[in-house]
Amino acid sequence: MRYYKTGEFAKMANVSIRTIRYYDQKGLLKPSAMTPKGYRLYSDDDFVKLQQILSLKYLGFSLEEIFSMTIKTDRDSLKESLSLQNKLITQKISHLKAVQTSLKETESLLDSKEEIDWKAILNLIHLSTMEDDLVDQYKNSTNVEIRIRLHEKYSVNPVHWFNWLYQEYHLQGQEKILEIGCGNGSLWKMNEQYLSKDLDITLNDVSSGMIHDAKENLKGLSQFTYHQFDAHHIPYKDHSFDVVIANHVMFYLKDIPQALQEIKRVLKKGGLFYVSTYGAHHMKEIRDLTKEFNPKVTLSSVDLYDLFGLENGEEILAPYFHDITLQRYDDHLEVTDMNEIANYIISCHGNQLEYLAKDYEGFRKLLESKMKNQKFFYVTKEAGLFICRND
Repeated sequence: MRYYKTGEFAKMANVSIRTIRYYDQKGLLKPSAMTPKGYRLYSDDDFVKLQQILSLKYLGFSLEEIFSMTIKTDRDSLKESLSLQNKLITQKISHLKAVQTSLKETESLLDSKEEIDWKAILNLIHLSTMEDDLVDQYKNSTNVEIRIRLHEKYSVNPVHWFNWLYQEYHLQGQEKILEIGCGNGSLWKMNEQYLSKDLDITLNDVSSGMIHDAKENLKGLSQFTYHQFDAHHIPYKDHSFDVVIANHVMFYLKDIPQALQEIKRVLKKGGLFYVSTYGAHHMKEIRDLTKEFNPKVTLSSVDLYDLFGLENGEEILAPYFHDITLQRYDDHLEVTDMNEIANYIISCHGNQLEYLAKDYEGFRKLLESKMKNQKFFYVTKEAGLFICRND
């Protein structure tokens, strides 16, 4: 493998030496080797990583986010990164064309009218801010996919979580259903073979990107309609649905009582509300691992199970519903590749990147030490489903 000194590497990449040194300082692009005299040496593989950094920076990701997205250097991760870049570039081209069209239309309006058309100006403002939403959508969906992949690969329960949930719903075939926070529609896609054609299912998410992904995932299935709205204000009449589903979403809502009041309102008398959540011990070995690396690391700014969890869920639901039962899902993880644990940790919402970037090698050594003389790394899973009847 050929190596290049900093100046030569920077010149070939058409960036400044200062840029290369800055990325080194931030832990984004460490040199592959050092000479006996202390000169930094970069390899051909480092050009690939530099391309990722510059492309993701152009697309709107922060340096911390880029760090998390470029740590993995295997071929599959590189393909995943290039696919993400390609998606975002396609979206960016489409978005810029829309902005250009709007600019031309607004310019024409200004030429032909004395009064300014403020609706046209507002449309431009909305288009200008839309690009940030696109980046956030792909950023969040990529992180969610990483976390889902860990569960799908290493869970020991042969019945998948989504299949278990669907079994617990006991749908008869003619219900009118609303799912709050549907994500990409995986719950329904994984149970497609069981779906009655007589079901009437409305999928909701606050994210337009998630609604788009759900439509793509469930393309061709006539049972579904899609509606983007905030669950604090559900735009349906009283007693509209036989069933409302909220799968791992209640703890993300800013005003849980307001959302529960709305859910109760749109449920028919005797209708069922199915709401799943985590318990306090869910993934605790991973939290303990990060604390061992650095006690200041938190994987989430707030513990979701404190907001709405298996321990306090019934108490929160009781003012709105009666006949509340809890079904627990029995499962745990047996992880054989600690790279997957690292990816999971990196994908979380907390401050971990701030500390991992400073000593990623130390973090890797800690992960490797956990697999010595062990076949797998055990991770507790604690999840379940509250079933509530509307009186």
